[in-house]
Amino acid sequence: MPEFEDILELLPDNTQEILNPLWDRLPKEEKQALKLLFEGLPLDFNLVNMLMDLSMVQMKIALARKNKVVIVGPANVGKSTLYNRFVREKTDQAEVSPVPGTTRVNQMADAGIFAIVDTPGADAVGPVGEKEKEEALSAAQEADFLVIMFDAIQGVKDTELNLYHQLLSLEKPYLIVLNKIDLVSGKHETVVIEKAAHNLGIDKNKIIPISAKRGVNISQVLMGIVIADPELLIPMAQALPQYRWNLAWRVIVTSATISGVIALAPLPLIDFIPLIANQSTMVLTIARIHNYKITVKRARELIATFGIGLLARTLFQQLSKLGGVPGWLLSSAIAASTTVAMGYAASVWFEKGERISQETFNNLTTNLTEELVGKLKQLFKSKPSQKSLKEALADSLEDTGMAAREKIDSAAQTDPPKEGQPSV
Repeated sequence: MPEFEDILELLPDNTQEILNPLWDRLPKEEKQALKLLFEGLPLDFNLVNMLMDLSMVQMKIALARKNKVVIVGPANVGKSTLYNRFVREKTDQAEVSPVPGTTRVNQMADAGIFAIVDTPGADAVGPVGEKEKEEALSAAQEADFLVIMFDAIQGVKDTELNLYHQLLSLEKPYLIVLNKIDLVSGKHETVVIEKAAHNLGIDKNKIIPISAKRGVNISQVLMGIVIADPELLIPMAQALPQYRWNLAWRVIVTSATISGVIALAPLPLIDFIPLIANQSTMVLTIARIHNYKITVKRARELIATFGIGLLARTLFQQLSKLGGVPGWLLSSAIAASTTVAMGYAASVWFEKGERISQETFNNLTTNLTEELVGKLKQLFKSKPSQKSLKEALADSLEDTGMAAREKIDSAAQTDPPKEGQPSV
């Protein structure tokens, strides 16, 4: 998880001077809350994209003008490749080729909570080059934020310094990226960054080395853009609870399918050590998603708090009386259901500091077990392979609609931990 100050340090000093008044206008409590929420954001670009999608829902005015982020720099440094990383629709992607000057005009597309603009090379010469430079500088003039890009292989040439100083004279907030860092051998990477920083007259820590083609450090660029404007950070912060549940749900489904496979043999469910280990790992992972520190011991205490072993055995005995349900099917359905309920309980605990009631936990497990038993009976007439069972459980869990947290929350009431219960 990124630290607020670490990302802020990536922004050049004059950009921070531009942004300070924006942050200073925020009430102290709100500023601190945003900083804390920011530190719960992921650095994985795919996860950031998920959060961006959720953030769009949080935008106060759906059709309001979005901040315009402009990628600008010399020709053939990879601006269009970076642009394509941010656009939301494939139909909006820019043409990319190794031929300098592929991009001739400005191109703008939706990047979620802001608009992204690709520009032609702004360092070309001749009539065509001058026209392209005029296009790029015009976009930069209208920008709310600039991403100034250079090439790690070519370095920052003397001829590009004029462009750099022209962009600085616009007094726009910006960050600097050095693209194609993947083409630089590891032992030379520091030297290349230091040389580029020296030519630009800045500290090397103010340059973000990236590979737009491979996706290296793209999330740092995105975080730099977001942190530059509280109005962009607020919807992302507001979307965090939903993002965390979406991410936790992925973990829960994976753990539930593993539990189901572990319990293929009708054994005393929670007494089976691999099942406990799997559920403990799930609880630890959900804790990390919520930026909550917890030990393995406390994860197991939390599992024990809900009496999963007793509940599983009770359910097995009750449902066995129905007849026509193989033991392996009951074991798998119950193991998967208790794992899902445990994952939900852990998510609520780490998010709100509250424990769902035992009644709610039991009802969630019982109802889900009955639903899974019905689905698995329809799918399998004999014991399936582990792969087939995992796929069937994953599909069945998605079909329950539980991925939408609201469906569970509407039926769940939380109780504060009672005296003597473990507090994690």
